[in-house]
Amino acid sequence: MSILSVENISKTFGGLMALMSVSFSVKQGEIYGIIGPNGSGKTTLINCITGFIKPEAGKVYFRGSNIRGWPAHKIARAGIARTFQVMRPYYSLPAYKNLIIPLWSPRARAIGGWRGGGKHGDRDTVAVDILEEIGFERDSRVPYKMASTLPTGYLKRLELARCIALRPEIIFCDEVFSGLSASEVAGMLPLIEKLKMEGITLIMVEHRLKELFKVADRVMALQFGEKIAEGHYKEVIADPRVKEAYLGSEEV
Repeated sequence: MSILSVENISKTFGGLMALMSVSFSVKQGEIYGIIGPNGSGKTTLINCITGFIKPEAGKVYFRGSNIRGWPAHKIARAGIARTFQVMRPYYSLPAYKNLIIPLWSPRARAIGGWRGGGKHGDRDTVAVDILEEIGFERDSRVPYKMASTLPTGYLKRLELARCIALRPEIIFCDEVFSGLSASEVAGMLPLIEKLKMEGITLIMVEHRLKELFKVADRVMALQFGEKIAEGHYKEVIADPRVKEAYLGSEEV
């Protein structure tokens, strides 16, 4: 059974069709990739699903409930988190303090289970634990540095850590590999697989196809706001429409 089903989502901006009746579904624990050239509607689709913009038509079912039109905070509380292509940390706070807000969110507090109980100081410890899990060196000063001083690799991990702290069922990853070195991506791949093993569903928008294809169970390709292919990545990249639209400029 699908944890998320998107039916005929459409969105226009000033008369320009950004999404045209896009439909797909994802099973719990699946890693689902969304690919396509710039301007194909990938981030717009994420924004429609996660409540940051409202589509003109279509439905979004999360565990059987139609969440289309819900505000972003309500969708997050229901269990859907997301990263941002343009990172949005609290730059004036230390890295670990960026996790305190999701750790104190109604969802995280209702689910419970974080080691350390409910005290604020204990949540500081939990925040550092999560950062360590995603690649921050616990015995270094990095978790305690101001977010504004962190390089891109750590900021990308911090984005994902904030999602994990929310205790979500689904995480949308918008270009989580973008800007990372090959070694940094190699360090991220086991984390992605670990989240899957824990039952978290990941929906990944990516331009770095080789890396995405190492972890994705299925892939959907968009072009000009339309779904043009879906399936195992070998099937998708073999589709003539995908080759013409996107893969002609990149070897995979």
